[in-house]
Amino acid sequence: MHNPQLAEEVTRLHADFCFALADARRLLILYALDAGPKNVTELTKTLAATQPTISRHLKILRERGLVTATREGTSVVYRLADRRLIEALDLLRAVMRDQWVRKAELMDSES
Repeated sequence: MHNPQLAEEVTRLHADFCFALADARRLLILYALDAGPKNVTELTKTLAATQPTISRHLKILRERGLVTATREGTSVVYRLADRRLIEALDLLRAVMRDQWVRKAELMDSES
């Protein structure tokens, strides 16, 4: 990006997006939604968490555009906004796994 102001704004938005991913509970919610749409009650059962906790995290994910919410009858059903998010999370996990392997190999070679 040649426009410094635009680059700064995109970077700020990127950091805000990453903030939504910087919580283990929110990652678990995203992976649970990868299995299919769920309402808050289903998520509380799947993740063994309280309704206020799940709702608070869903609000953050929804505000950042990572999940969508649709009213169906008396409940609100949540879905992943984009399946590529799970692919990106899986890629990050693969990078982490490779780093752990390298660290373990270094520790083994030092002993």
